[in-house]
Amino acid sequence: MILCYHAVSETWEDELSIAPSVLERQLRMMLRRRLKPVSIGDTLPSRGGLFHVTFDDAYRSVRNAVPILQELGIPATVFACPAYADGGRVLDIPELAAQAESHPGELATMSWDELRELADSGVEIGSHTLHHPHLTQLSDAELAEELTRSRERIEDELGRPCRVLAYPYGEEDGRVREATRAAGYVAAFGLPGRPRPMDVYALPRIGIWRADSVLRMTLKTTNLARRPPERLQNLLKRGTPSRIQEEEGARPTRAAG
Repeated sequence: MILCYHAVSETWEDELSIAPSVLERQLRMMLRRRLKPVSIGDTLPSRGGLFHVTFDDAYRSVRNAVPILQELGIPATVFACPAYADGGRVLDIPELAAQAESHPGELATMSWDELRELADSGVEIGSHTLHHPHLTQLSDAELAEELTRSRERIEDELGRPCRVLAYPYGEEDGRVREATRAAGYVAAFGLPGRPRPMDVYALPRIGIWRADSVLRMTLKTTNLARRPPERLQNLLKRGTPSRIQEEEGARPTRAAG
């Protein structure tokens, strides 16, 4: 299974952000359940009992997670947008406009130097596209540009392969998946979705949000959460950001693994 986090901050009380102490408690809970932390490549065969930690948007606050990950021996992947890594810009996409205005420091992303430092510490850097667009709304040419240029820029700046992609907003369809394959990625990740045949270009992740207690996270990461009954499904949805609920619609929340 693959966990999806965003910001790691003591001071930003937003649905996208969790405190470092909460992150540590959640990850220690995963280890107590005898789940094995592995690299992102080792999760692709989809064997049970494994987990990997990812962070979308490459917020600067994700650096707060590094000592925790290193202490616990947990590999991680950070998905970055090269257009924002130029100077460590604030992620001022329309959906976060209000937060960017009120908390610009919290939405600041990592610069290339900071991403290099992160990569040197053992964290894998994947692509989150060039500008964080809604991929399904782009033309074929725009889609190819977002996917190919983001991979190339990360590889050029970091001097390492960029193998994996996380779809912004978890949005993808058959055209986007095919373009992702053509752009040279070996796998791509979204958010929970409808049960369907295994596709390495549509791998689900479990979104972890500020409202997720250790108990709720335990429920979200159990096998039962793959096809939850209605009462459990409602419990799992509580605390999930409204914009994510809207994207998921009536789709059942399920764990990846």
